[in-house]
Amino acid sequence: MCHSYQRYLFVLLNVLVIILKWPTFCLSSIVDSKVLNVGEELWRETLPLQMGSRLYHLQGLKPDTWYEVKISYPGSIPASFSLELKRDLRSPVEKQSRKLLDTEKLIFRTESINLQGDQVDMHILVTVKSEGVVAIPSVQERESFIFNIVCDELLVGIPHKAWGVAILVIICLILSFIIPSRLPSWLLKANQTQGSVNHHSSKNS
Repeated sequence: MCHSYQRYLFVLLNVLVIILKWPTFCLSSIVDSKVLNVGEELWRETLPLQMGSRLYHLQGLKPDTWYEVKISYPGSIPASFSLELKRDLRSPVEKQSRKLLDTEKLIFRTESINLQGDQVDMHILVTVKSEGVVAIPSVQERESFIFNIVCDELLVGIPHKAWGVAILVIICLILSFIIPSRLPSWLLKANQTQGSVNHHSSKNS
């Protein structure tokens, strides 16, 4: 009796797992899927212009962290992108992207998301749709769309890769205030004298 009851629970558990995973299997079989690692940009990705879509499995996410998924593409091709964030493949869309110039961005935070070990399981569904036609005559319309996609971790709203440039700009601003005060007085007077001479010369002319 005990063995039959355990066997019944085991079979029931397997059936529940199959039912829960079935939408995942269906979506993966219908939509092309690929892995997108945090911090690694994928170059020259292609999708068909007629409602092409691809599911990117985000790997390397950490809990309670802000991330930005960004797509860049040539502005000469008449098409629009849609980025949809999914916590898992069974859930509805959580957030949608915002459009910038030749760029699609989606910013999200990995809070209250199911963990698998120390990894966060999330997906990005990318969809492209053709808009209008090519304005140049005798030029055939493209059948596929080329784009780059990257997922970056954000720190104070700035991607990690951009922090080097931000620090360099801050250093230059600081030096622009410090260096003039450290110059010798004779050099400052020489600069002022040269400036006044140039000013008088321009007046006389």
